[in-house]
Amino acid sequence: MHDQPNPSRPTSRKVLKPHRLALLASVAGLSFAVLAAGPGNYLPLNLPAWTSSAHAAETTSNAPGFADLVSKVKPAVISVSVRINGDAENGNIMQNERMDSDQSGSPFEQFKRFDFRIPMPQRHEVITGEGSGFFISPDGYAVTNNHVVDHAQSVHVTTDDGTVYTAKVIGTDKKTDLALIKVDGKKDFTYVKFADALPRVGDWVVAVGNPFGLGGTVTAGIVSARGRDIGAGPYDDYIQIDAPINKGNSGGPAFDMNGNVIGVNTAIYSPSGGSVGIGFDIPSETAKLVVAQLKDKGYVTRGWLGVQVQPVTADIADSLGLKQARGAIVDNPQDGSPAAKAGIEAGDVITAVNGAEVKDARDLARHISMIAPGTSVKLDVLHQGQAKTLTVALGEMPNDRHANAGEQQSREMAGTPHLGLQLAPAADVDGSGDKGVVVTAIDPDGPAAEHGFRIGDIILNVGGKNVSNVGDVRTALNAAKDSGKHSVLMRVKTADATRFVAMPLAKG
Repeated sequence: MHDQPNPSRPTSRKVLKPHRLALLASVAGLSFAVLAAGPGNYLPLNLPAWTSSAHAAETTSNAPGFADLVSKVKPAVISVSVRINGDAENGNIMQNERMDSDQSGSPFEQFKRFDFRIPMPQRHEVITGEGSGFFISPDGYAVTNNHVVDHAQSVHVTTDDGTVYTAKVIGTDKKTDLALIKVDGKKDFTYVKFADALPRVGDWVVAVGNPFGLGGTVTAGIVSARGRDIGAGPYDDYIQIDAPINKGNSGGPAFDMNGNVIGVNTAIYSPSGGSVGIGFDIPSETAKLVVAQLKDKGYVTRGWLGVQVQPVTADIADSLGLKQARGAIVDNPQDGSPAAKAGIEAGDVITAVNGAEVKDARDLARHISMIAPGTSVKLDVLHQGQAKTLTVALGEMPNDRHANAGEQQSREMAGTPHLGLQLAPAADVDGSGDKGVVVTAIDPDGPAAEHGFRIGDIILNVGGKNVSNVGDVRTALNAAKDSGKHSVLMRVKTADATRFVAMPLAKG
């Protein structure tokens, strides 16, 4: 016969050894309970009278948390849904450049932007996507990422209470990955404000968004670092956080403990495709300036200094008598540029803008880009060993000039693999020598940017052939493509070294 179970004792026959127990202590209430390692097994203890349930409730209510903050800001956070026509022109839009494209060999292949787009199986393919955003005014202006609404045929937002509204795109800025959208018909949306100061490393941060299309979700962590450059664009200056963010969180806000937005979620480092605790936010100081211009005129204009610069290496610093390798050394001021008019010369080192230290060439570009055209700025410059301060009236970034050059080069490069570069013969660019072609502009979302190209780099050789003009590059690329190669090897001269880069041959 088999023994019948005794209802007066547990049916589990696990032996609860001392080392299998975990002791949980509440320091504030000094209350204790013992949990068995096995699921559902608890060993009661005879607790003193002063550890009453009322006292435990009081301790719980006084425990620190984010509930008050979340209840205040969460109604301002929205889900952003888009529909995109998946025609031949936009056939690859469902695959976000940072998330799904083939970036094998790219140093940035594990940095991903998430806009969670899903193709719908129809004859004329329609692509839907989910991202996040947040209201910044009671009359319906909201911020999200450019890559969330890029190419969208229609945009809808869902608020925290489940109400769906139609939205329109007011303006976008690809260089910072920001977009401004607007919901009409209501004047009392809950909204949040951008923080006035940058957070400190180690400060608490709460991220709210729409991961995987689930709806409003809250995560918490700390600010891990500031000033991160992940190669996503020319003005990278990200805040790194460890609050988990995933697909669909793009465009969502990250809050400080006062409920102010310190950054806009835009990318994560992800070997696995999901959050590993390394996320990147566009800082509030950048977002405020960009959003203000988008609201005012629908696009962004940036200050223009008109210099070709490179970082100050240790050797350059030593030769110039600098104590540290800091600042940006001028290779060449462009003719007629604000820099040339102010007297800046080749060899000058720009060390500060309006008193703010310039760390390197990219830092100078970020400083200048944050200042409106027409503004006078003070530049601290080291000129022939002497420190001086120059006042420069910034011009406007000549986008039209770049666009015209790009159109001409597009005609020359028609039918060849897309690089995302604008090139000029080195002989035509002062200070570049007479060999190779110089990179004069870069598409921040193109393959060249993903493979580490920078303005001022000189391409010496493509596919084993020396190049001296755009035609040489076109010929070498087409030869590699016709031979069935999936990539072509380029020899590139940078500011301080020469390296080889294997560029993919996806057709442009």
